[in-house]
Amino acid sequence: MRVVMLGAPGSGKGTQAKQLVQAYGAPQLSTGDLLRAAVKAASPIGLRAKAAMDAGKLVSDDIVLGLIEERLGGPDGLHEFILDGFPRNLAQAEALERLLGRLSLSLQAAILIDVSAEELKRRIAGRRTCRDCGAIYNVYTAPSAREGVCDACGGETYQRSDDNESTVAQRLATYAAETAPLVEFYRAAGKLHTVDGEQPVDAIFVELRKIAKVLS
Repeated sequence: MRVVMLGAPGSGKGTQAKQLVQAYGAPQLSTGDLLRAAVKAASPIGLRAKAAMDAGKLVSDDIVLGLIEERLGGPDGLHEFILDGFPRNLAQAEALERLLGRLSLSLQAAILIDVSAEELKRRIAGRRTCRDCGAIYNVYTAPSAREGVCDACGGETYQRSDDNESTVAQRLATYAAETAPLVEFYRAAGKLHTVDGEQPVDAIFVELRKIAKVLS
């Protein structure tokens, strides 16, 4: 299985990616995890990433692609993967295709977890996080037993500053502008699979298993 997971913030694609990992054993490649591992290992590309982050800069596409190549290439490289969080735009998708071509690999599918903008706003704006243990709740879909109090540790739950409605609207607009061409790119390549992300979590995974069966 060699797939890219697509979906807006709040779509649940990370949750579904983890379920695919458990069911099929293909490693989940999160760009954040790759960055942290490379920085910790102090590899050459990890040092480049650390220098960019220490300078307050965004980590460039060529560094992220280098991290992916480092993980996929070589005698111990992966031949199956679930990419989560990359690519985020058309330029990155095209660069990823060139990278996979150099490694004699090909992407099998791009899976879009599709959720309406209104539902995404509701999900994200309703999110609450425990200050102490980091547990996440949602006032609409999964509230804590007592408002403002974490079920797990009794800590205070709060709304992160980037989860307010105005910020959420801006984040979703940016996502839509960058991702629309990306979705068309994979559709044109015959690799796009779209799943209704407003179904129950288990129902979404049933559809993902059907897609995985086609790919195998």
